[in-house]
Amino acid sequence: MNFQLRKIIKNRGHCPSDAAVIKLLWLAIMNIEDKRARQRAKEARAPKNERKAPGKLVEGAQLQGWKAPLGELALIYPDRINRHL
Repeated sequence: MNFQLRKIIKNRGHCPSDAAVIKLLWLAIMNIEDKRARQRAKEARAPKNERKAPGKLVEGAQLQGWKAPLGELALIYPDRINRHL
């Protein structure tokens, strides 16, 4: 995914504002997720141990191992992180 996002940013060159960059990256992530969803749909009937399609990126993705980094960020940036917890 990082490669795909870097490629999009590199080919785009200059962006006029931060909002333009955010929109560009969001649209790129949505396109990547669409491609992954099509791959998952093709492999839906295959046994779980034979599936090779990547997992979800955006909605419903399960993240693991975030307790320690989130705790450190809450200590370093309490005014930014604690209001979202």
